Amino acid sequence: MTDPAVLIHADPIRSPDLFHAIPLDIIDPFLYAEVGGRKVAVNSVLESERIAGLGTGIEVLDFVSLGFDELLESGVSYPEAELETDLRACRKLGIEHAVVPPGFPLALAEKLRAAGIELTVDRDRFVFRRRVKTPEEIAGIRRAQAAADAAMALAAQLLSELPDGISCESVRAAMQGECAGRGCALPDTVIVARNEQSALGHDTGSGPVGPGDIVLVDIWPQDRRSRCWADMTRTFVAGGVEVPHELQEYLELTAESLRAVLFELRPGAVCRDLFALACEPFEAAGQPTVRTKAPGSTLVDGFYHGLGHGVGLEVHEPPYLGRSDETLVAGDVVTVEPGCYRRGYGGVRLEELVLVTDDGAELLTDFPYSLET
Repeated sequence: MTDPAVLIHADPIRSPDLFHAIPLDIIDPFLYAEVGGRKVAVNSVLESERIAGLGTGIEVLDFVSLGFDELLESGVSYPEAELETDLRACRKLGIEHAVVPPGFPLALAEKLRAAGIELTVDRDRFVFRRRVKTPEEIAGIRRAQAAADAAMALAAQLLSELPDGISCESVRAAMQGECAGRGCALPDTVIVARNEQSALGHDTGSGPVGPGDIVLVDIWPQDRRSRCWADMTRTFVAGGVEVPHELQEYLELTAESLRAVLFELRPGAVCRDLFALACEPFEAAGQPTVRTKAPGSTLVDGFYHGLGHGVGLEVHEPPYLGRSDETLVAGDVVTVEPGCYRRGYGGVRLEELVLVTDDGAELLTDFPYSLET
């Protein structure tokens, strides 16, 4: 039995799976197929030159050549004509069995299955296609991370100097300007959370910042050219004030956890084992973790979240560095982000971005851990 074809029907703007194959801002959804060593986009003359210009060997099968105009002239609706020409494309390419991603359109799936084409949803296959990053994606992630480092340095400077009127909102806006100047976009929802807000996970943070405030900064800029993301977190005590003992303890435990995991990152490392390693410093100090909480209970203090996640064309994508049996592969880009918190007080989170290489890992983040601004 021959290998099944690969089918994606989407637009590259909203589909990371399709953008990974065709990195162009094409607005309208279309069918893309890989079959028998061929890569084929069912599209029109409007996009044929751009697709060919990628130099990746993708053929364009013009839907007009599949009878699209005749279908419309016969009274077939536009949506039905699209479905029919996609079916004709599959027949022309000799597709009898194909794997599709979970978001494959139901209407097209029903059309193809009714015509005898077998479709299998294969999430893992599409996940793995994007886990091993292309050289262009790696370059984009590096640019995004360089912007993140620069934005974090600006945040640290502002939190040290505490200019009049400084707030979580003004720090966020300043970082957005820094990223924009480096060809990256920083979303409005990135986190600049002060004091008790810093213990609330994904609270974006708000309000004025004063001397001695705990400020957790978690940012994820997107490189405009490649559409790839970076992700990093640091925690500061504003205004050069002496760091409280409790917060310093949180930093030391989090840094110990982080370094232990970074040392073990390599192809074949099991995510569940990395998470267990990350938990050990916290548990040894008496801090709760997801591993030690009562089954079914919700943990809000200590190290209460997962260890990290993949980063690429999505900010959060596989693999997930928590209680998962996934293993790392060369080409993965992952975050490592342990933290320690106390609800009502605040917390510390440190997040590094790491490229898994053939023989280990490369740290992409370039910024110190210190709480002092």
